[in-house]
Amino acid sequence: MKQRPDKPQYSAEHIGIAAALAAYILWGLAPIYFKQLQSVAPLEVIAHRILWSIPILAGFLWLRDRAAFLQRMRLPARTIGVLLFSGILVVFNWLIFVWAVVNNQILATSLGYFIGPLVNFLLGFLFLKERLTPIQTGGVLIAASGTVYLGWFLGTPPWISLSLAFSFGFYGLIRKMLDVGPMVGLLWETLLLAIPALLFMVWSRQNGSLDFATGDLGLDVLLVLAGLVTVLPLVWFNVAARALRLSTVGFFQYIAPSLTFLLSVFIYDEVFTRGHAVAFGCIWFALLMVSAETLARSRKKRRGIG
Repeated sequence: MKQRPDKPQYSAEHIGIAAALAAYILWGLAPIYFKQLQSVAPLEVIAHRILWSIPILAGFLWLRDRAAFLQRMRLPARTIGVLLFSGILVVFNWLIFVWAVVNNQILATSLGYFIGPLVNFLLGFLFLKERLTPIQTGGVLIAASGTVYLGWFLGTPPWISLSLAFSFGFYGLIRKMLDVGPMVGLLWETLLLAIPALLFMVWSRQNGSLDFATGDLGLDVLLVLAGLVTVLPLVWFNVAARALRLSTVGFFQYIAPSLTFLLSVFIYDEVFTRGHAVAFGCIWFALLMVSAETLARSRKKRRGIG
């Protein structure tokens, strides 16, 4: 009797890498989804993201934590108040992103999320007293120079890119200072904003401007999927963060804006000017410098521990 071959054993690292790839690829391809919602007002899209995320998040956390779910959801009133503020920040970030996508500004979102890691260094230095290495300082200055050049070239500051980078940067800063898990925090944020989202939907319905449940079943399905599009990559990101070193996860974060960049230029034919070339070139060079240093320090640390 022939023995069946053993099933392949996947290590935690392999699962983490697969999860990180899935999360960042979905984030990078998100403009394709939001492009299908061009006929819907961005505020309504955000309302759906908030409302449909709640049952998915709650279901996932209940399956994960079981009896501990309610205990994990119990937070001090002050923490809940801070989560209300962070929720407003992330919703502002979502709104800028959706507005940019439906108004043919995907390239600007790509630039914003490339700037993001460098903004994080700057905010850590300013608010958490984290020391910047000379290479990190140089990277921030080079990226800033490229962004300033783009603003000069276009005749106006790249507000979309800067708004995305700094709103998400401050969101991450606030969440870093709270002892709350990312999934629990997001569930609280969406719960706190659910009433304004519902009131907006009711107001839109009364004024005849609501697109949901008006007879277009395909559009309704897409709007309901807003919750899954919001939560699923976050679930995968959490799996990756648990299985991989933070420095390893950091390298995957460039997949999303890279895919967004490719979509904007080669699929949606957005204009890529000399100003964009200089700005992206400066930011990519800065990220390469910082990433190389991070990798070198990580390897040195591992050798020291070993």
